[in-house]
Amino acid sequence: MSLDGLLDLFQTGIESRASDDPANDLEEASYFERFVGSVLPECLEVRCRVQDSDCRTDSFGTLLRPLSRYEVSAAIKYASAFGAAALPSPAQAAILRKLQLHRERRRTDIQGLDFVNHNSLTSVPLQSPPQPPQSGILNSLTSIRTTPYETSFLSRLCGHRPSTDSGLVAVDWETRSPWMELMTDVREHYSYAHPTSSQSHEVLVPIRYVSLQPSHLQQVHELLARVFWDGINVSDLLQSSPERCSVIAMYGKIVIGAALLSSPQETYITYLAVRAGWHNCQIATTMLYHLIMLNPHRDITLHVAANNAAMLLYNRFGFKAEEFITGFYEDYLDSQSRASMNAFRLRLRR
Repeated sequence: MSLDGLLDLFQTGIESRASDDPANDLEEASYFERFVGSVLPECLEVRCRVQDSDCRTDSFGTLLRPLSRYEVSAAIKYASAFGAAALPSPAQAAILRKLQLHRERRRTDIQGLDFVNHNSLTSVPLQSPPQPPQSGILNSLTSIRTTPYETSFLSRLCGHRPSTDSGLVAVDWETRSPWMELMTDVREHYSYAHPTSSQSHEVLVPIRYVSLQPSHLQQVHELLARVFWDGINVSDLLQSSPERCSVIAMYGKIVIGAALLSSPQETYITYLAVRAGWHNCQIATTMLYHLIMLNPHRDITLHVAANNAAMLLYNRFGFKAEEFITGFYEDYLDSQSRASMNAFRLRLRR
């Protein structure tokens, strides 16, 4: 008798037991035990022969036996319960999927998948210890000479060179000042007036905010002389942390603004100036912002003339007036100057 026939017999017995009188349960149980006792040795023998015929030997000489239906179901039940308690590893999840697929193929009687086919098993190669590289290979690699980026083919493809600015703080590509608009109008007017002549294309250049460098000193001194008074010299800032005490606004190689502190310890704003033609472009605001951010957790102080419109700028940043000083600028400004001789002392508390 086959295993399927035995299962059918069990099912028939269960159905008959459910429909008959309970008084016959004892007699039927005795009949069932006698029947099973007579066929069970034969079933076990057939089972062993079937299992032996299905066994395979892998490439390592290990004897492999296919799982029975009960073993597959028990393994799936155990793996599902284990996966609910903890996240299974990728290997465990793969094994569970194969077991479920094997069970579904058996239920639907789909052939073509041998669960223990040794051809489907991938043997893991033995891991050999890593070999040290040969000295000749290392010498060949270290002897390779590379082309500097500035003169390489890649730099020509990209169309620009990497920035060589030291002390770069920020870059602004969006701001358009009145001076920039004026130069664009002059260039366009010339192209309309001379349509046959060769025209030079406008090269877009950003506004760069950098720390004070020796090459900036001459233009910075000229800017401060035009905005404030003659004789201002800020070269000593180069020896007192210019990366924290200065923010210089550059358009190409032109200095268009400067914001300077006396020192990182005193944090007193000595000068804040913007070149003519570059006002109302948020340049002073940007320089003041970066100067404050370069000196965190420190109060910043300054003096500003009583009639200077920069008072509004300082108020937006949170500067508060602490003192009104009469005649503060008398020793610096000409008597005919329109600027007030009186000043407010402002402080930004951090």
